[in-house]
Amino acid sequence: MPELPEVETTRRGIEPACLGQSITKVIVRQRSLRWPIPKGIEQKLKGAIFRKVSRRAKYLLLEIARNTAHNNHATIILHLGMTGTFRVLEQGTPAEKHDHIDILLDNDTLLRFRDPRRFGAFILTTEPPKQHPLLKNLGIEPVLYGHTAEDVAEHLYAQSRKRKTSIKSFLMNQKIITGVGNIYACESLFLSSIHPKRACNKISKQRYLELARAIISTLTTSIKQGGTTLQDFRNSEGKPGYFQQQLLVYGRENEPCTECGSTIRKITQNQRSTWYCPRCQH
Repeated sequence: MPELPEVETTRRGIEPACLGQSITKVIVRQRSLRWPIPKGIEQKLKGAIFRKVSRRAKYLLLEIARNTAHNNHATIILHLGMTGTFRVLEQGTPAEKHDHIDILLDNDTLLRFRDPRRFGAFILTTEPPKQHPLLKNLGIEPVLYGHTAEDVAEHLYAQSRKRKTSIKSFLMNQKIITGVGNIYACESLFLSSIHPKRACNKISKQRYLELARAIISTLTTSIKQGGTTLQDFRNSEGKPGYFQQQLLVYGRENEPCTECGSTIRKITQNQRSTWYCPRCQH
């Protein structure tokens, strides 16, 4: 599943192509995504100009100005689902089976949303994005929003005091902290030497600071590498991410730990696989 680094990589890729550009046409080939795409959205988007491309957690926010007398500003909320991509292509590029939405721009390019499993979302809203039900309850952003490691650590420590869940499950709760999916949770816990089954309320403030630094470092490095490609993810140019070449524990069951040489183990937590080093993490 595309996680925060993959979504941020996509955001950076499409931003130069669409900012200030006008939408000349929208083609919807498949309306049955996670939430159905309403009929008439093509007409609502035609003529709109892209004003800003941002991100909240794993959601892309494409802010547009529409040529209407009222409700001039709107936002496309886009989620890549489990296997989706949002790419910049030349107009006239033939559509393939899972290419569900094309947004044609007046610079002869198009934005194409591809989603083989159709778990993604394409939503047009006129309300402020922060107030939308999908976004309003999301947790702290660990990178790129001005939060320091100390800010993130203080937040995690405070949120954990009355919880007994495992630290791995705690990190993957998007209402607490956004964008730390399975890959980055495993890697961050390894870098901060924290066992994934340790109760989140049994971790000290100092160790939360070490964990926050690991989270920020891991996500930042992954963004620089273009994300992690394990199956389907491609960036806006159709290229894979390369962070998987630097994974220390994720997907490395029975391989030697890069730090101590012990055998990496794999367990299941909340129906998700977790990889860790039994010697380094405690």
